Order: sequence, then C-alpha cells, then structure tokens
Amino acid sequence: MLARAHVYFEGRVQGVFFRANTEKKARELGIHGWVRNLPDGRVEAVFEGERSAVEKLIEWCRTSQPYARVTDAETTWEDEKGESGFRIRY
Repeated sequence: MLARAHVYFEGRVQGVFFRANTEKKARELGIHGWVRNLPDGRVEAVFEGERSAVEKLIEWCRTSQPYARVTDAETTWEDEKGESGFRIRY
C-alpha cells in the first residue's frame, strides 16, 4: 500500500548531515519525496512509497542518523501525490 508522510524532525538535526543521510537512506529504500532545513531549526520531510518502507525511514531518521539526535518527529499521513525521485530542497 502506498503512503505519504509529512514529517517535522526536532532536536540536533541541522549541521549534522541529516538531509544528506536521509536522501541516501530514502534512495536505498525506494522512497520518493524531499527533505529541507527550516529557519526554526527543524527539518521538514515528505516521504512517499510503500507504507512499511516509509515507516522504516521515519524510524531510521529518529534513531539511527549517525550524528543527529532527534527529540521529536511529528508525522502527518496524507494522500499520495506522486512525488518522483528524492531530493534535498534549499
């Protein structure tokens, strides 16, 4: 089943290669979407793909990012919109 998650990550998530590591892992899992830094210090991401893979990526971002320390991940599930590829937004 395809799913779309819109996630806001809080904690030590900027300046620690969070976006680059997320992009790499998303591509490994076949997830489409994007990730970007926000001015308030959070990271915003949209992940689309098989729901189990999207859930795996969210959990990986929360617990396994090499240099980050995520204190909260606010996730909203949405209807799929047909994202193509995965990219870092600036």
